[in-house]
Amino acid sequence: MNELQFRQIQSRRRFLSQAACGLGSVALADLLHAADPPNPLTPKAPHFPAKAKSVIFMFMEGGPSQMDLFDPKPALQKWHGQPLPPSMTKGLQLAFIKPTAAVLASPRTFTPHGQSGIEFSDYIPHTAKMADKICLVRSMYSEAFNHHPGQLLLMTGSTQFGRPTFGAWATYGLGSESRDLPGFVVLSSGVGTSGGASNFMSGFLPSHYQGTMFRNGGDPILYLSNPKGVSNATQRAGLDALRDLNQERAAETGDREIASRIAAYELAFRMQMSAPELVDFSKESPKTLEMYGVGQEPTHQFATNCLLARRMVERGVRFVLMMHASWDDHTQLNRKLKRNCDISDQPTAALLADLDQRGLLDSTLVVWGGEFGRTPMVEIRNTMETDNGGRDHHPLAYSMWAAGGGIKGGTVVGKTDELGLSIVEDKVHIHDLQATLLQSLGMDHLRLTFRHMGRDYRLTDVGGNVVRKMLA
Repeated sequence: MNELQFRQIQSRRRFLSQAACGLGSVALADLLHAADPPNPLTPKAPHFPAKAKSVIFMFMEGGPSQMDLFDPKPALQKWHGQPLPPSMTKGLQLAFIKPTAAVLASPRTFTPHGQSGIEFSDYIPHTAKMADKICLVRSMYSEAFNHHPGQLLLMTGSTQFGRPTFGAWATYGLGSESRDLPGFVVLSSGVGTSGGASNFMSGFLPSHYQGTMFRNGGDPILYLSNPKGVSNATQRAGLDALRDLNQERAAETGDREIASRIAAYELAFRMQMSAPELVDFSKESPKTLEMYGVGQEPTHQFATNCLLARRMVERGVRFVLMMHASWDDHTQLNRKLKRNCDISDQPTAALLADLDQRGLLDSTLVVWGGEFGRTPMVEIRNTMETDNGGRDHHPLAYSMWAAGGGIKGGTVVGKTDELGLSIVEDKVHIHDLQATLLQSLGMDHLRLTFRHMGRDYRLTDVGGNVVRKMLA
């Protein structure tokens, strides 16, 4: 558009705003007399009937070691302390170590659990008890073998910046059942993810689909409480005036981000009442708090987030992203992995059990996993440490699991070779997982699109197939 065209557009807008006492004023008056501003998160019908209505995505940042938790590889004992033959590692790309690194056999004990007989590690005994609720995918793979690209691919379907994340797509496609809480909420624990806000951004979708970060202490969101001397009535009057000004600007420009701003202010006002009640656990039974591990160490922070996640889906929140960092165990694998399992295992199992006993698991899709897995070869960074062996990044064959709405529990999908280097049965790409999770929510991943810069985009980019073996 050249300067002349721009001026012509401005002239027409100016004419319409002034003619007949302002046609724009007529439209504005209609807006100002509306009972409520339009809510961009109003619930929407899915593409087809589905069981799952909400998602709790338990993102274990850093890449948990699948062969120490979910995918037993006793054949590694044969090669322990030795490099694999070049014929077995030809073409293998690794982030830090060379394919000639020695093999590290897992010292973990695996036993079958539940009627399904799925094998789990002795590091996660509580999760193991939920075997018959879980669909364990042992054949995940990704093209990204470094953290930030891997997290972008998992959350946005692309290794490029600027794409909407899974939670943003879900709320864009389905809206939210909660009027007083955000449709997409983020909870964090641990040391913080390398991907940061890129794991919950809205990208080129309107900003009201972006995740809202809740804090672990004090007000769940900064500045949620009114300053001293400011009453709710005063706050309401100020917001009404701000809304009127924003609506006038929206009528002039047609900028959809102004609608997002209006909705955000209104939601923030409602949250001033609802959020404090959300984080008040005083009405939870002592048995429930004990089951999760609230008030205990080392589970307290993670347990609090798990309980908050359950309370959020009860209140209609569409998507809860729980981020726990970090599982990036390049050294001292046995000690660091045990620490993270001690933090997360009990609360994770409690969340599944609590959702189930409340009748919420059938309508809540729970996902657990990281951006990739770990190598069967050892990585040693500090030779002065004892028991210092760790594992490098391995995106070619790793494990994740899902449970709840629309997922077939007590199921194992996929198989890796005897060393865990590659997949030999039912390969599941990140895009396949995304397509399957959207399917559980009643959305066709091919139809959930948004036009941006002349192209239709989707979460699964240009790939993805629904993994029918995962679905009930």
